[in-house]
Amino acid sequence: MKKLEITFENLLWNSRFVVLIAVISSLFIAFTVFYIATIDAFYTIYHALEYAQPGLEGAERSALRASIITHVVEIVDGYLLATVLLIFALGLYELFISKIDMAKDSETSSNVLLINNLDDLKNRLSKVILMILIVRFFEYAISMKFSTALDLLMLAGGIALIGLALYLSHAADGNKH
Repeated sequence: MKKLEITFENLLWNSRFVVLIAVISSLFIAFTVFYIATIDAFYTIYHALEYAQPGLEGAERSALRASIITHVVEIVDGYLLATVLLIFALGLYELFISKIDMAKDSETSSNVLLINNLDDLKNRLSKVILMILIVRFFEYAISMKFSTALDLLMLAGGIALIGLALYLSHAADGNKH
């Protein structure tokens, strides 16, 4: 009976390696999103060069400017999403497989990548997701047409809620400033 128990516990303990599927998939998707955001950045720079053309008139220049700014926000959003996936992959690996010795011993390593427990992973992911939501809000705010005072009031309320969310996430860390 003891041998069966030991065999079962070994099987149970080694089943944690199934998490490698999520780690590898998250890394692959993170690299893909980094690639997409980088290609978008390249084409945004290309279109930004059109902005300096002397033949552009006020309305065309304004539309191109709004389009470029929207693309820049989308690029930032893409990089933030890729960062979430990267942190998720590293966190899962550290929690279920093994600590990453290179990250712990490296002077250039950020504390963002050192995950000690599931709460650390959730906190780090929630902060990056909050930043993605803020960037997305900014993207919508740029393209929003203000026709009434209520529209401006809603924008101000959204900004106030973002400030509150940032304050609460900062306060949850126990930071005094």
